[in-house]
Amino acid sequence: MRTGRLSQAKPVESAANAVRRISSGASVAIGGSGAGHAIPDVLLRELGERHRATGVPTDLTLLHPFGVGDQQAKGLQHMASPGLYRRVIGGHWSMAPAMAQLAAENRFAAYCLPAGVMVQLFHCAAAGSPGWYSHAGLDTFVDPRLEAGQLNAKATERLVEYTEIDGRPWLFYKTIPVDVALIQAWEADEHGNLSMRQEAGLWHNCALAQAARASGGTTVAVVRRVVPAGSLDPRNVCVPGCFVDVLVVDEDHGQTYQTEFDPSYCGETRMSEDDFPELPFGPRKVIARRAAAELTPGAVINVGFGIPDGVIAVAREQGIAGQVTATIEHGQFGGVPAGGLDFGAVYNPDAILETGHMFDFYHGRGVDQTFLGFLQIDRSGNVNVSKIGSRIIGVGGFIDIVQKADKVVFCGTLSIRAKTSVDEGKLQFLAPGAPKIVEQVAQVTFSADYARRIGQQVLYVTEAAVLRLDEGGLVLEEIAPGIEIERDLLPQIGFRPQVHPNLRRMDAALFSPERMPDSAFPAFTPDPG
Repeated sequence: MRTGRLSQAKPVESAANAVRRISSGASVAIGGSGAGHAIPDVLLRELGERHRATGVPTDLTLLHPFGVGDQQAKGLQHMASPGLYRRVIGGHWSMAPAMAQLAAENRFAAYCLPAGVMVQLFHCAAAGSPGWYSHAGLDTFVDPRLEAGQLNAKATERLVEYTEIDGRPWLFYKTIPVDVALIQAWEADEHGNLSMRQEAGLWHNCALAQAARASGGTTVAVVRRVVPAGSLDPRNVCVPGCFVDVLVVDEDHGQTYQTEFDPSYCGETRMSEDDFPELPFGPRKVIARRAAAELTPGAVINVGFGIPDGVIAVAREQGIAGQVTATIEHGQFGGVPAGGLDFGAVYNPDAILETGHMFDFYHGRGVDQTFLGFLQIDRSGNVNVSKIGSRIIGVGGFIDIVQKADKVVFCGTLSIRAKTSVDEGKLQFLAPGAPKIVEQVAQVTFSADYARRIGQQVLYVTEAAVLRLDEGGLVLEEIAPGIEIERDLLPQIGFRPQVHPNLRRMDAALFSPERMPDSAFPAFTPDPG
């Protein structure tokens, strides 16, 4: 007979002792995301050190929906140890280059699945479900008709199946049990109840802990402090103590690797509008301005990392940000996404949901508009953000977000490492770069055929040109003032694109450091505040 677990004090252990609970062959899942956003870094460090010192554990299956690391020494960089893994299934890889390199070297079976799909699979594991049906990933490299998300030769097991139900295509993702969940929260009480009260997000801690409990496994939670039982506001408890087995205290971990604590990330205060820096003028701002011209009043939007998050900065400068609702996949609605490695946090959010709820929205209704980056675009309009040569990057929430958006705006520079000058309302290439618009992408992360079938509007915005997806592929619709197709564009594009018969010049105001005129955003009424 199954017996309940008494509500008693949870053991508090050192990180070194806690990771000894991980046995060879276990399936280990990591909560949080990115550069220290609720990442249990002290556990990752101790697990890597244990393996290097003792050779155990081995043959782990590692699960991480988002990137985990700072691209230098933290996160999964601690755990980039040959022999530690049998299989790694990651949503994003580039935050830990050493792990991505091990995958490229075929040291373990490596897979990439959409981050939102992986979060949903934790819910499936918690509920005892065999898997999850979704449209997310159809016609991309995740689709078993292409690559099935398999990244190297050792990845021979199929984790994804193609099927049809009532004549409609679906992908079936198989549930992967979680033996050990490694998570981080802001604080715990003595009974193990976890609060994310001052974190920058909620992420998917509860689903992970429930998944581990469903398989008879273990949840280890890192917290900054342990408070007396009963002292937490129950409305702030994100993981009930019955799902937590052991606590580890790490007083030194901030909200992120870079930020000890910013109260505007968690809603304790709001950053003054005057404290936000203006987006510096240059090619990135030109791209963000042109992309922001696609915004519509009342739209619920998503912005990605890098150049795309400049769309919100431009909207703020133009006084129209209050007329759209911005989201990012980590669970925040409203506010201003933090830049750089703090992306995943949001200044002045209006609401913070668990990532599973956010992905329910993205997978179901979908956003009105999404603004995302690109590494490659091809003649057909396909986009690659996930792999270049042998370099494994991954997708994060890209696929989850893009496949139900009504309108998709890809934002990025025309080429790699070109030298440009923006002056007097014109753009000039001082030296061309390597093409990013190519004959065929190295990996299909966004499918133009899928977009056409579901009727998406798709735009590709660069500092030098704007292209649109139509039935025949890419069509060049706009070019920057000062740019000529033969002289400037064709040497930096891998093919001759179709040219719209009414080719236009991009607005010269985009290329001037002064604020854009309100007429550049005719759908909006400027906010006098």
